[in-house]
Amino acid sequence: MPLLIDLPEREWYDEIKEEFVTTKKESFQIEHSLVSLSKWESKWCTPFLGKEQKTDEEILDYIKCMTITQNVSSSVYEHLTSENFSQIETYINAPMTATWFNDNYNTKVNREIVTAEVIYYWMIAQTIPMECQKWHLNRLLTLIRVCNIKNAPKEKQNRKGSLSSRAALNRARREQFNTKG
Repeated sequence: MPLLIDLPEREWYDEIKEEFVTTKKESFQIEHSLVSLSKWESKWCTPFLGKEQKTDEEILDYIKCMTITQNVSSSVYEHLTSENFSQIETYINAPMTATWFNDNYNTKVNREIVTAEVIYYWMIAQTIPMECQKWHLNRLLTLIRVCNIKNAPKEKQNRKGSLSSRAALNRARREQFNTKG
């Protein structure tokens, strides 16, 4: 789901031209998706999802890459307010799904560097349709994780767990049929 960014009408002083300038109210839509991520990474040649802090220029350029409204003037991005940036950050960090994971259970730490191509590989490996590349990125990553969990081979119980499960099942049957063995 895209996010609508509204920029209010604004009056400011242009020091170069030495005059007051009024900018009209503008709106445009952005979409945090694999497509946006891919555009940004192709320009900056660095993983967007990495741990490194982004510069203001990189952040502003990612907003441009997320823009799905046609023919937005580049000067519009210069007038984004702190409220707009906060709104965009909230949108990017939103899960966009009702699915959640119990991360305390059987979680392995993956230190793989995730780039757009890695995510495309995951989509292909899980036979996720390409139209999902336009989904909110967090929703797509959740779907990939669900596919990995559902397609993972069932873990075999260890010998001790298997014996205790069998003993509990035998106890339940003895109680059910009122027998001793």
